[in-house]
Amino acid sequence: MAEHGDMTERKVALVTGASRSVGKGIACALGSDGWTVYVTARGSVGQGGPLDETAEAVTGRGGHGIAVQCDHRDDKQIHELFTRIADEQNGRIDLLVNNVWASPKGFAGFTDPFWKRPVDDWDSLIGVGLRATTSPRSRLPSSWCRREADDGQHLVVRHARYLHSVLYGMSKAGLDKMAADMAVDLRDTGVTALSLWPGLVKNEAMSARGLDNFQGFPLANAETPEFIGRVVVALAGDPNVHERSGSTLITAEAALDYGVVDVEGNQPDSHRALFGGGPVFGR
Repeated sequence: MAEHGDMTERKVALVTGASRSVGKGIACALGSDGWTVYVTARGSVGQGGPLDETAEAVTGRGGHGIAVQCDHRDDKQIHELFTRIADEQNGRIDLLVNNVWASPKGFAGFTDPFWKRPVDDWDSLIGVGLRATTSPRSRLPSSWCRREADDGQHLVVRHARYLHSVLYGMSKAGLDKMAADMAVDLRDTGVTALSLWPGLVKNEAMSARGLDNFQGFPLANAETPEFIGRVVVALAGDPNVHERSGSTLITAEAALDYGVVDVEGNQPDSHRALFGGGPVFGR
């Protein structure tokens, strides 16, 4: 990769839902690796809000952060986002991280069974969490799919994690199946599609509350958002990542493959057993 000061040679990423938690952690890790990172969220831009802070953090780490306000429920805004990136980066985009998600109103986490939840949970968990990753205007730039496999590699990461509720699990399982089937259509294009399962994530809200466990799960060796970002950076830098295309990867296990550790040097545990154990798509 070129020196960080050489803007023309930076790799370009888009991380959606990047104002906090996992999205912010991924964007920051990419910044540390010198990427140009477009970060999106519904919040305002240019007023020193959370999304601006993410972009500034990316730049502060040696990358180039660009904050773009975008509601990923709106196909027109998504189309405008990709058009902007294409115009500003001469058609280049190397990495797309679909992290955007919306919590249902009054979401009760582990506490309510599906028959006690309103049907309109579907609108956020499926309509945003799943549809936003396959919206007609949010799909891969067509230029990616016209390239030969040896003309550079491109990576799509569908961020997924299983817990909480039936519809939550459906939306995340849909991401896994989407990545698996996309890999079939993308064969021989040089584009790799992956679904990524973080384990328990110790985000800003948990840290601010001084929690040592979440819903009964200890946070002592939980993953930080940046740990997930470090795994994404390792995947994006792997010249053989195409061999994993269509797979669902557990972050803690992929970290072991690449020698990635968390920010304090610890090695978070795999939560494969918590997710039900056994195999996942492509593995």
